[in-house]
Amino acid sequence: MIAKKLQYSVQLIFSFLFYVAVVVVIIYLAVCIFLFLRQTRFLFFPSGLIETTPEFYNLRSEEVWLPVSAKSGKVEQIHGWWIGADQPNAKVLLYLHGNSVNIGANVTRAHWFHQLGFSVLLIDYRGFGRSEGRFPNESRVYQDAATAWNYLVYQQKIPPSNILIYGHSLGGAIAIDLAVKSPNAAGLVVESSFTSIRKVLAYRNNFWMFPVDLILRQHFDSITKVPNLKMPVLFIHGTDDVIVPAFMSQDLYAAAPEPKKLILVPGAAHNNVAQVAPSVYLEAIRSFVILVES
Repeated sequence: MIAKKLQYSVQLIFSFLFYVAVVVVIIYLAVCIFLFLRQTRFLFFPSGLIETTPEFYNLRSEEVWLPVSAKSGKVEQIHGWWIGADQPNAKVLLYLHGNSVNIGANVTRAHWFHQLGFSVLLIDYRGFGRSEGRFPNESRVYQDAATAWNYLVYQQKIPPSNILIYGHSLGGAIAIDLAVKSPNAAGLVVESSFTSIRKVLAYRNNFWMFPVDLILRQHFDSITKVPNLKMPVLFIHGTDDVIVPAFMSQDLYAAAPEPKKLILVPGAAHNNVAQVAPSVYLEAIRSFVILVES
């Protein structure tokens, strides 16, 4: 009798553990599916509220609306600002911002480039700011950047050799993709960017318990693209960046062909490189323009 009771108790324990294991597996698979389907929500943080405009710096600007065709066939409008240089025939900088807020949070940087003599086109990807469209993803932001490039080249009739492509953070990955597809651009400036989303995840070790290679759909794999660049490239990064480590710009620099430059700013974080070392930053851009023109 005692043996039967003990056997029954053991069976109950094993049954309980089995059901617990099944529940854990189901929860694990559900989380994997959630990450697979909703990962863009962990990557992009757009805002529809534009808090700062070029008028804050007394910059004369024009609103730009660029049509782009969605996969559904619907035509959606990308919003941007054109800030013309004071001098005619100035270099043009196509500004591609990072993964959060909108172009309003990037007016300060645009102002710096304008002070250096550039005309600047800032655009918001679909889903950001006043731009139309669904929540952004990798393929759509690439398409949006290409739409802005085509606007400058084919509608504004600006020679590609007069256009520099600039990208900050995730915008750097977008800028690299565009530069590879537009090899006749004058040059490329990549600030505080990364090698790939996969390598960022590996560095942070946030998702070690999940099959990242199976789940990941948003790759932004810059490290495999930079060897195909056909133009001068400038990499800028702060050494105290805790969001994207500076060694990733060093890796991008090592993989890129000549001509190239790398500027590491001691003490600078992810968003304040120019504020920490304004003279270094401005001189780096000036020197790069001279390199582009040589």
